[in-house]
Amino acid sequence: MSAFWQDRSTLVTGASGLVGSWLVRRLLDLGADVVCLMRDSVPRSELVRSGLVERCRVVRGDVRDQALLERALGEYEVRTVLHLAAQTIVPVANRNPVSTFETNVGGTWAVLEACRRSPLIEQVVVASSDKAYGSPDVLPYTEDAMLQGRFPYDVSKSCADLLAQAYAASYGLPVAITRCGNFYGGGDLNWSRIVPGTIRSVLRGERPVIRSDGTYVRDYFYVEDGAAAYTLLAERLAEDPALRGQAFNFSNEVPVSVLEAVSTILRLMDTDLEPDVRGEATNEIVVQYLSAQKARDVLGWSPDFTLDDGLRRTIAWYTAYFA
Repeated sequence: MSAFWQDRSTLVTGASGLVGSWLVRRLLDLGADVVCLMRDSVPRSELVRSGLVERCRVVRGDVRDQALLERALGEYEVRTVLHLAAQTIVPVANRNPVSTFETNVGGTWAVLEACRRSPLIEQVVVASSDKAYGSPDVLPYTEDAMLQGRFPYDVSKSCADLLAQAYAASYGLPVAITRCGNFYGGGDLNWSRIVPGTIRSVLRGERPVIRSDGTYVRDYFYVEDGAAAYTLLAERLAEDPALRGQAFNFSNEVPVSVLEAVSTILRLMDTDLEPDVRGEATNEIVVQYLSAQKARDVLGWSPDFTLDDGLRRTIAWYTAYFA
């Protein structure tokens, strides 16, 4: 549906982040007129180092600034909003819960309220997370499971998710929600995350560090699949008003332990290095993975990359980056 995006003024919050950078790339390839909200200067982000930012209009400011958002939506005649801005690092949320709540919860209601007050807005996609589910007893998570985050990051995503649902139900805002697994891909500069941290360690000839005991189970979701999921959901939302307020899981539906993920990276990088398993992780969900059945049935979505495919592309990105 590239015609849908041709010259469409589209605001991306969190544009310099891992998913945001690849989403901007996809939107530009589809012909969209992209407006990026950026708080900090991140010169080594994929958005900047690739030159993509030079093809966008940039609004400098904080996602919590509702007046700034309303001005940007009005002046750039934005029709579609893809809200990704968030504090995404679980250990940071554990150390600094207030800043995480302010960004992830306060930032989301600022975006939603600005969109409600902007008459040109046609679609809003809000990035929630599989963490919004908390730790329900039934796996895999389906979209009808309760949102019951307990730890700071998880609670922030549960709240943001519920806010989006409230704006759809109360005001008819054309908003839909994504709940994705653990994103990985080139451009993630948060080295505490297992994929970029492991690849960097191997490239340096060092043992990769696993903060947990290695048994934690996650969905690992390649970033280009994520970008495609965001654009597809916006397209389907334009076609079907019944999707307003609905959430969709996106996942490869292949649960993998942290130790298995690290072992796959070590195999693909052809190294004999052994991981340093420290067992230090706290306030994290032990086992979680998603069902993407609804996205397949309702949206016609499916991932393009296996874990090996995505990791090969990710390893190539970091190899070039550190070279």
